[in-house]
Amino acid sequence: MTGWDKFLDAFFNAKVMAKYLPDIVAGTLLTIELAILIVFSGILAGLLLALVRSLSIRPLNLLIIFVVDVLRSLPPLVIIVLLYFGLPSAGWSPSGFMSTWLSLSLVLMAFSEEIFWAGITSIHKGQWEAARSTGLGFGPTLINVILPQALRLTIAPLTNRTIAITKGTALGTVVALHEILGMASSAVSNSYNPSPLILGSAAYLILFIPVVIAARWIETKYSWKR
Repeated sequence: MTGWDKFLDAFFNAKVMAKYLPDIVAGTLLTIELAILIVFSGILAGLLLALVRSLSIRPLNLLIIFVVDVLRSLPPLVIIVLLYFGLPSAGWSPSGFMSTWLSLSLVLMAFSEEIFWAGITSIHKGQWEAARSTGLGFGPTLINVILPQALRLTIAPLTNRTIAITKGTALGTVVALHEILGMASSAVSNSYNPSPLILGSAAYLILFIPVVIAARWIETKYSWKR
């Protein structure tokens, strides 16, 4: 057997791939479900925090800033481990899925809050003054005038950050989550062959390349025209 044949047998073993393909597919479906939950909950929570922060209630703003800065400073893996292994001592034992979802949602919430806040504060104060001069209150001005402009400015950084964080679903392997990497790692251990990792890599490419392309299209379509 030549060196090339050994390489193919080690990383592209057809029998091993066929045997563990259903496991990788199951892990991919779980990854998709988890990623969707993370995106919706994280972005929505971040937007709500940014809107609350715009009320300029100093104690509340200080609390939001503190929480956001802590979450942005901690590695997502540390948060997952703290929730999974730490919360049982407080009487709640979240599953690996729940721990990964909450952790990555919190991280995405923190980053998206800062992105939304940057978008809101970047709108010139003249927009506020013009809207308020027409009789609009603070809330209608924020929602109907400022926020639509701010959201358009946040598309590029928000999509990039969202993709980066959702790829962190692979961190769920440390808490026995059977997503793509978890299934692939288990298959490698059972088969003594790294071919399932190639299947896992292909699954990530199939899953995230369309997301990256869609994000680029959204950025192009809704960005400010020069």
